[in-house]
Amino acid sequence: MTSTANLLKIGDFARAAETNLRTLRYYEELGLITPAQRSRGGFRYYRATDVNRVQMIRDLQDLGLHLDRIRELIAARAAGEARESFLERVRTTLEEQDRLLSERLRALEGQRSRVASALRKTAECRHCTHSPGHENNFCEPCATTGERLPDHLSALYQ
Repeated sequence: MTSTANLLKIGDFARAAETNLRTLRYYEELGLITPAQRSRGGFRYYRATDVNRVQMIRDLQDLGLHLDRIRELIAARAAGEARESFLERVRTTLEEQDRLLSERLRALEGQRSRVASALRKTAECRHCTHSPGHENNFCEPCATTGERLPDHLSALYQ
């Protein structure tokens, strides 16, 4: 058995990866991560760089990818796989992550725009004598302009 001097025990690895043992064992069960080594007693040891894989898994999950798809994207290099095939898979994975990030950014910008619209409307509300309530349908439509309230403001006025 080789030395474990440069490897992290599973508990230390979980702390470094900012996760828990249960998640790591689940990821291992799914084939997403593999311990670099196991001791005779079955203890798992990981390379410090395996933290990057756990972070990428978390990032891809945050982007809405299912763990099965993540496993496909970050599958370990198969024995005997040609270098070009491996690099193509890596490129495809990174392109998909970039596409998902772009979609997330567009969605976040849309949310920011809706919040900005609601904030602008609150400036108008300062000068209004109405208060949202049942008797005025929670200011929907606006008594001043007659327009619908921005969605985020309407949601807070109810």
